[in-house]
Amino acid sequence: MNRFDFTPYRRTTVGFDRLFDLLERQARANAGDNYPPFNIERQGDDAYRITLAVAGFKPDELDITAQQNLLVVKGSKADLADKQYLHLGIANRGFERRFELADFVRVSAADLADGLLTIDLVREVPEAMKPKKVLIGNQKALSVVEGGDASAAA
Repeated sequence: MNRFDFTPYRRTTVGFDRLFDLLERQARANAGDNYPPFNIERQGDDAYRITLAVAGFKPDELDITAQQNLLVVKGSKADLADKQYLHLGIANRGFERRFELADFVRVSAADLADGLLTIDLVREVPEAMKPKKVLIGNQKALSVVEGGDASAAA
């Protein structure tokens, strides 16, 4: 496994500890199981979709939990002990997938169709956190007068 060493970056940055810890934790977690396979797609500036291949799972066998900065998708199949199989080639094992979410990202919808679980995410930055123009002193915003220039409006 290839591991990236963040030590040089940790020495020259301040306040990015959480980001480096997140990247290292993801590298360790993804070293193992790759079941079920998934896609992550961007659907717009602030919209994303996670699609997991969960063939054979019913909606009541799936659990989606959204916490602050974390999305956990779990699948658990009913016990198959009461059935007698001659060949068992379809994966019926349970799983747990974790996705780290950025600040202000929330789950907007989830759907299960054709063996694919889709989870739509949207980033909604609160109004108080959005950038605002700060005027210096008693500066007034310049407006353009029709047919003239901005200096004529002042």
